[in-house]
Parts: sequence; structure tokens; C-alpha cells
Amino acid sequence: MGTRARIAELFEGQASSIVVTDRNFVFRYRSPQHWLDISRPTTARVKTFAALDATAQAALTSDLMALIAQFNRSGDGTMVVPSEYLEIVITKG
Repeated sequence: MGTRARIAELFEGQASSIVVTDRNFVFRYRSPQHWLDISRPTTARVKTFAALDATAQAALTSDLMALIAQFNRSGDGTMVVPSEYLEIVITKG
């Protein structure tokens, strides 16, 4: 998991510098369905969907759309979903 503590645990003894910065990114798409259409062909999603039968694929799609609806801030049918992440720069010691 990408936490400051875990990064320190993994790299502290080998790095001369570890800089961890909180960052934000906003996913913006024409619609939640547009996001799914664009992102579904990525490697992880291709494998995930391929491992499921049609019923399970529909359930996963429904769950993803519900998750997007929970965090979507657009209010107009587009998709605007904020996301936080850690930017980690490690300099080898």
C-alpha cells in the first residue's frame, strides 16, 4: 500500500532522499460511461472483465457506475471525480 510509512519501510535504508507529496487529480470525462469505454481496454480491466461471465460483467459495471455516482461532482451528467494520490520521488543513496 502506498503510505508514507510503507515507503519508508521499503526504501529508507537504500535512499539518500525520499520526498513524498500529497497530490490531487480530477478525472474528467464526458460521462461515467465514457470513462468506462475509455478505461475498459486497459490491461487490468481487460483481464478483469475477461475473467467474468456476462452476468458478473454487468454487476461489475453497475458497481463501478455506483461508485462514480457517489464521488461525481459534476452535477450535469459529465464525470468530474477528484482523487488523491502520493507523489513519491526516491533518490538512490
